Amino acid sequence: MQQMRDLLRGSLGRSLRTLPDEDRLIAAWTVACGPALASRAEVLGLDQERVLHVRVLQPAWREQFGQMRSMLTAELRRIAGVQLEAIHFEETHSGTQHGRRRTDAGRGRD
Repeated sequence: MQQMRDLLRGSLGRSLRTLPDEDRLIAAWTVACGPALASRAEVLGLDQERVLHVRVLQPAWREQFGQMRSMLTAELRRIAGVQLEAIHFEETHSGTQHGRRRTDAGRGRD
């Protein structure tokens, strides 16, 4: 099963090469997190410092994402093939608007 996941991740990474970095990260989010976890957050955008901003849709999940930050950062770098410094996880009530689009998944750093 792990070999199949690795194959799919590699295939996704190759297919994303023509997209802008932010779009590559958005597309890679669900693969990096898995669909169940990815659906708990909304990818907001990538800032100039190469920090990915993710809005966590339920406050209880913010800690879970925070515990997975290093792993998710590494997976997103590998799958999307982009320079990513960090992920910032924001709570739903946060007024900060970093991104330009909404997806079923999220990205960010605490």
